[in-house]
Amino acid sequence: MSVPISYLTVILIWSTTPLAIQWSGHDVGFQFGVAARMAIGLIALLILLHVMKIELPWHKKARRIYLVSGSSLYVAMSFVYWAAQHIPSGWISVVFGLSPIITSVLASVILKDSHLSGTRLTGMSIGFIGLLVVFIEGVSISSLAMFGIVATVISATSQSLGAVLIKQQKPDFHPIAITAGSIIIALPLFLVNCIVVGSWPETVPVKSALSILYLAIIGSAVGFPLYFYLLKNMAPERVAIITLITPVTALLLGSFLNGEIISSKVWLGTALILTGLSIYEYGKYLPHVKKWKIRWLQRPL
Repeated sequence: MSVPISYLTVILIWSTTPLAIQWSGHDVGFQFGVAARMAIGLIALLILLHVMKIELPWHKKARRIYLVSGSSLYVAMSFVYWAAQHIPSGWISVVFGLSPIITSVLASVILKDSHLSGTRLTGMSIGFIGLLVVFIEGVSISSLAMFGIVATVISATSQSLGAVLIKQQKPDFHPIAITAGSIIIALPLFLVNCIVVGSWPETVPVKSALSILYLAIIGSAVGFPLYFYLLKNMAPERVAIITLITPVTALLLGSFLNGEIISSKVWLGTALILTGLSIYEYGKYLPHVKKWKIRWLQRPL
């Protein structure tokens, strides 16, 4: 697959995932929705590993990485699937737009490999003001919507923390193997959730079933390899632009396909989040920022 087609495909997958998460829990319970997705996704990934002849290591370091990644996956998915039942699907993508910032902040604290410059702090502040605007809109709707936003923030933070902790372990095997190993760890927890807290549905509506299959096969077995393919063949800055596009497309898809109302506050919050993310990611390329850096480097000690 060509790079442009892969790029557009990842945008499409990331834009539709929040809506598919919401639909997958209709009439079957979100616990069943996430457990079924993980089970089918694991089967698809194991087949992919076999076809691509990628090893699934199980040595001590690999098990430690799977445990870290699987735990963060369990927390992230549990919270976002619960949130999807109480907030519009597009809001999920808007909140997850802050993931690059959250990941970078956690990396600066845990890995000590990222410097939070004045420009990045400015972008971070604008982004979180945008999140506050969306949160205020959630409060005005209902307490469940408010808690849904909080749950989505927890989900995004858990996912970012998992990524940083995995990097700290310095994995030396294929990312698809890491994903499969993570689901092997997380799947029993999702199944326990489904049995203890949720329930097994007697029937699964077509809409829910198709959503689960879409998330398991397209979202996991297709989307994940394509994302790493883009990272391999494109500059990270260009790949990061995807996070600036998908919140808007997810909002529009939610409105068009699910009848979700997008208020002016949500659009304002989205604009602030994307502006903050843009400054955070690309502010270093602004001419005045470069001049400031040169003056700072040339000042006497």
